[in-house]
Amino acid sequence: MLPHVARTAFLRAQFRAAALRRPMSTAAKNPADNAFNKERAAIKAHAAQTAELWRKLSLYVAIPALIVASINAYQLWNGHWEHVAHEPPLEEKTEYPYQNIRVKNFCWGDGDKTLFWNDKVNYHKKE
Repeated sequence: MLPHVARTAFLRAQFRAAALRRPMSTAAKNPADNAFNKERAAIKAHAAQTAELWRKLSLYVAIPALIVASINAYQLWNGHWEHVAHEPPLEEKTEYPYQNIRVKNFCWGDGDKTLFWNDKVNYHKKE
C-alpha cells in the first residue's frame, strides 16, 4: 500500500474508535477496583449469607415446628371427640328459643339446614 493511503486508513480507524468510545467514561485498569463493583460484590455476598440463613431456618426450625404443631392439633382433636362422646345425645339437648331461628327456608336441601350443617354436631327439632 502507499504510505499516504495506509496513513489515511490508520487515522480513519483511530477516529472511528474515538467516536465509538464513551466520552465520559473512566478507563479503570481493573473494573473490580471500582467502588460500585465493590459495593455490588458486598451486596451479593450479603444476599448469599441471608439466603443461606433463611434456608437453614426453614429446614431446621419451621418444618419441625409444623410437625410439633400438627401432633398437638391431632391430640387436641382426638381429645375433643372423646369429650363429645360423654355428652348427652343431640336429641336430648335443650333447644333455646334463640337457636336455629328460621324466618324463611333456605334455598338448598330441605330448607331447614344451613350451608355448613353437620349432623354430628348440629341438631334442630322440627316442630
